[in-house]
Amino acid sequence: MTENPSPSPADRPWLASYADRVPLELGPVTGSLLTIVQNTAAAHPESVALDFFGRETRYRELTEQIDRAAEGLRRLGVTAGDVVAIVLPNCPQHIVAFYAVLRLGAVVVEHNPLYTPRELRHQFEDHGATVAIVWNNVVSTVQEFPSDLAVEHLVSVDLVPALPLRMRAALRLPVRRAREGRAALTTPVSGTLTWERLLSSGAIDPAHPLPSRDDVAVLQYTSGTTGAPKGAILTHANLLANADQAQAWVPDISRGDCVVYAVLPMFHAYGLTLCLTFAMSMGARLVLFPKFDPELVLTAIRSHPPTFLPLVPPIAERLLAAATEKHVSLADIEIAISGAMPLRESLVTPWEEATGGYLVEGYGLSECSPVLMANPVAPNRRAGTVGLPLPGTDLRIAVPESPERVLPLGEEGELQARGPQVFSGYVGHPDETAAAFTADGWFRTGDIARILDGGFVTIVDRIKELIITGGFNVAPSEVEDVLRSHPSVDNAAVVGLPSEHSGEDVVAAVVAAPGAVVDGEELRAYVRERLTPYKVPRRVVVVDELPLSLIGKVLRRRVREQLLERS
Repeated sequence: MTENPSPSPADRPWLASYADRVPLELGPVTGSLLTIVQNTAAAHPESVALDFFGRETRYRELTEQIDRAAEGLRRLGVTAGDVVAIVLPNCPQHIVAFYAVLRLGAVVVEHNPLYTPRELRHQFEDHGATVAIVWNNVVSTVQEFPSDLAVEHLVSVDLVPALPLRMRAALRLPVRRAREGRAALTTPVSGTLTWERLLSSGAIDPAHPLPSRDDVAVLQYTSGTTGAPKGAILTHANLLANADQAQAWVPDISRGDCVVYAVLPMFHAYGLTLCLTFAMSMGARLVLFPKFDPELVLTAIRSHPPTFLPLVPPIAERLLAAATEKHVSLADIEIAISGAMPLRESLVTPWEEATGGYLVEGYGLSECSPVLMANPVAPNRRAGTVGLPLPGTDLRIAVPESPERVLPLGEEGELQARGPQVFSGYVGHPDETAAAFTADGWFRTGDIARILDGGFVTIVDRIKELIITGGFNVAPSEVEDVLRSHPSVDNAAVVGLPSEHSGEDVVAAVVAAPGAVVDGEELRAYVRERLTPYKVPRRVVVVDELPLSLIGKVLRRRVREQLLERS
């Protein structure tokens, strides 16, 4: 990839639409992701960093736990550049594990703890981690890997010790388990090292080298533009830059005096940046939810309402409905940012009436750490668009078939981007890395877009055939492979159809094998045993044949059109 001169101001119409006090440019980042936690702890040592069902961890305590976990990992043999897998829901141990791995200069790879053994195995085969920090409820998933993929060190994490004493009592835990730092706090899982034992070795030597800005920090798995999941290489600089851009976008939020709700999973790029690195950089109280539950969120709102709430439209809908039903005020939520799927204007109006704050849409990709754009948090926000490029981000529209042929503003074409948050490539996939960039160094998003007046961007369609359901990417080929392995199926095509609640529904069109009868519910159950729930088709449609190209490839776009006609 080659360096290009920055576009002229005429090519950046979005700058005129920035909200007051949002900088047009940002300086280069320095240090590492550890810097943001260390700086915040130095400035606000007694401020609450983490809030888990009311149990608080202060920034001083957080850094102490990170140093102990880092020393435990070091004694397991983790060194700079090693890959360490994290398979955890949102919980205090997740944040500690994330930064402890980075403290050693090692690389975090996040995983959905609800993945099936088949799905996790693919990713472990790809990244080769020999150390994994895993929720004890799903340790068996990793232990089911074949012997040629055995994880050398498996750290099991029980969420119960992180809960307040009152909740542990409700779970009828013995009083003797209430004291922190003892292995008795958790039930050991055979063949694993407990989290408490990992932290029992004291703190890491302060002289141990820190990572640099250009070191790899995270491998974020994504389906990219096509195909099976691949690890996007994100450096400390990429993630630091995106956290700085997010800070710059919300200048009215005071550092050290804000509350961020982590209702999004932190194994997802969206949740990782806005609920983890951004929150820590702001010195925020990060309120953690292992999964979204409207009742739990409303309970938390009564004590510490969120200043900043990253979400997806279905979460906004459910929270608004629950608050109305329970007569709970949402009036103190200042900013909610929505991503991962289109935000309907019909949701924005009631949300902003209920909160008195803003609900704005943004856009990003895992390859971009992940945020590229967001609507201004100001009266000129424009519903139906994904907003404006963040400071330091450049966009252009190009001809999809000729990616270096740039189109004038206002025309539809492939959205391309570059900026400090854009990744360097996919680990172990040089051909796909090359295909993701133009010859002059712009990242090809695979989305068809248009830059409107004022620099606002609207997404028109996707070149890629990924399905985005509930904010998660589903690669059609992965689901199709499972469907075709069923004896009643001869061929299959999986597409996304519009859904008011999840962005898109996964829908399968299948051709029955000769002499076989396809039972849709049986087939869905078959897929559910092999893939995580959000990848299971919502509907199975039996068809006589699938449209094919001259070389026999299923034409998914045609399938989608046919299914839309039938519905």
